[in-house]
Amino acid sequence: MTTGHSHGEADSAAQLALDVTTAPPTAAVDKPGPTGRTVPDFPVPAAPTTHGPARVVAMCNQKGGVGKTTTTINLGAALAEYGRKVLLVDFDPQGSLSVGLGLNPHTMELTIYNLLMQDDVELADVVVPSGIDGMDLLPSNIDLAGAEVQLVNEVAREQTLARVLRPALASYDVILIDCQPSLGLLTVNALTASDGVLVPLECEYFALRGVALLKNTIDKVRARLNPDLVIDGVLGTMFDGRTLHGREVMERLVEAWGDKVFHTVIRRTVKFSDSTVAGEPITTYASTSGGAEQYRQLARECVVRWGR
Repeated sequence: MTTGHSHGEADSAAQLALDVTTAPPTAAVDKPGPTGRTVPDFPVPAAPTTHGPARVVAMCNQKGGVGKTTTTINLGAALAEYGRKVLLVDFDPQGSLSVGLGLNPHTMELTIYNLLMQDDVELADVVVPSGIDGMDLLPSNIDLAGAEVQLVNEVAREQTLARVLRPALASYDVILIDCQPSLGLLTVNALTASDGVLVPLECEYFALRGVALLKNTIDKVRARLNPDLVIDGVLGTMFDGRTLHGREVMERLVEAWGDKVFHTVIRRTVKFSDSTVAGEPITTYASTSGGAEQYRQLARECVVRWGR
């Protein structure tokens, strides 16, 4: 599907600021956060007594290296800590999500590719444990690259992922889809299957420029395929508060997106790379670190925004 470029930064900012809906803050703390706004006190959510129906959230940004996979793993793990049953969907042929949880992409017998393309493969055949209690994984590897080509000739090609995920909705509270860094057919499938979109955005100017194009794609998917799709929020990642550049990017982000920008900001730390090498989330690898606490705060903020 094709997308058009917007006409000028002012128009983009006005357009991007539309459609702002977030839950009101529960209580305020005195100290302003990195977004320049007062940070609400997001309460620790009570563990649910039953599971489902799942909220499906696409982690989406056509720019690579902005923290999509890191956010998928660590937000999922933090939500699982709070008693949510979570399914992570690796929907990137690079398989970074699967590798980041310790899987070897070359030894997988079944992946999400088989689930998408073979009628005799069911969800339960492909789902594997993530190593974290309450969090499962639908793994992926380079085979998924072939699905984009093969799906072109399929009937209802944009709805394929939604169809194969349907049996999981009753068993999980949250399904997080780690999208590939492009706006192709796989990403359109993820957006069609989702209730909301979470946009991780590196705190630097080049990352800001592509978000209008992503917004355009989301609007088209909403108009043509999934009228209930909403933007859950934009998440600043790799933030360095010591630099003027980082702080200015956060200011621009809040100007353009308003309350769609999460109060939680993920700061730059080497611990994220270390935890990826270890094949586990930062919430278990470095449980008391600032990075782990930031993702726990994001999980609490998401629960408030989702109204659960």
